Amino acid sequence: MNRNQMDESRIINNLQKIKHKILVLSGKGGVGKSTISANLAVALSKKGYEVGILDIDIHGPSIPKMLGLEDKRPEPTESGVSPVYYSKKLKVMSMGFLLQDRDSPVVWRGPLKMTAIKQLIGEFNWGSLDYLIVDIPPGTGDEPLSIAQLIPNSDGAIIVTTPQDVALVSVRKSINFVKKMNMPVIGIIENMSGFKCPHCGKKVDIFKSDGGLKASKDFNVSFLGKVPLDPKIVETGDSGKPFVIENDSSDTSKSFEKIVDTIEKIVNKKMVRKNA
Repeated sequence: MNRNQMDESRIINNLQKIKHKILVLSGKGGVGKSTISANLAVALSKKGYEVGILDIDIHGPSIPKMLGLEDKRPEPTESGVSPVYYSKKLKVMSMGFLLQDRDSPVVWRGPLKMTAIKQLIGEFNWGSLDYLIVDIPPGTGDEPLSIAQLIPNSDGAIIVTTPQDVALVSVRKSINFVKKMNMPVIGIIENMSGFKCPHCGKKVDIFKSDGGLKASKDFNVSFLGKVPLDPKIVETGDSGKPFVIENDSSDTSKSFEKIVDTIEKIVNKKMVRKNA
């Protein structure tokens, strides 16, 4: 068995107790992909599921900051190195936990990044999980390609976009990328979809509207829902307090809950078909 086969075998063994593996990606940066990933993972854990979130953005890991875990480090255990616990129901692993200085850039070429990706996926003991949310670097280049190929039997990908045309160009590329990987597209989430004025209540479509919905119809994939543009999402992300916990009664938080319900139905339906 060569080194690549050994790495793949280790990854398969490490992830075999995870029921659902979902990749979250975007064709470009700046659309709020990590914010969506973090809040989806927390929302799933709130429903009682055992959840993990794996942040594989080597150059810009932001999940530790968003979950208030910047000063934490993985702990060695008898069964391997354990991810960091956000709560009893949510485990977190990120390149950000492994950097000595959070302000130092990661200046690596392809082979080193590939080694780090394999270690992040294969060497941290997730144990039994209902869901693993994988936050993938933006784009359709080498790193997303490697991650998509390395994670076995995933349920598919969620594509995050904002409504404007310039973002939707990247969405279409992402959908084609996922299909070329022979991976299902779970659906599209339209982030920053309209702003509701806190003073007058009027909705303003700052980045247009329904672009994600149109892309889902054009490519015949599911539309998972819209997440409004909400200043409190920025505040909670910066303070390390997930939005769906700090503002659980807001319209935006309810949008996340509806999206999670839709994701549950889609992946469970696929599992029923797979086992039929």
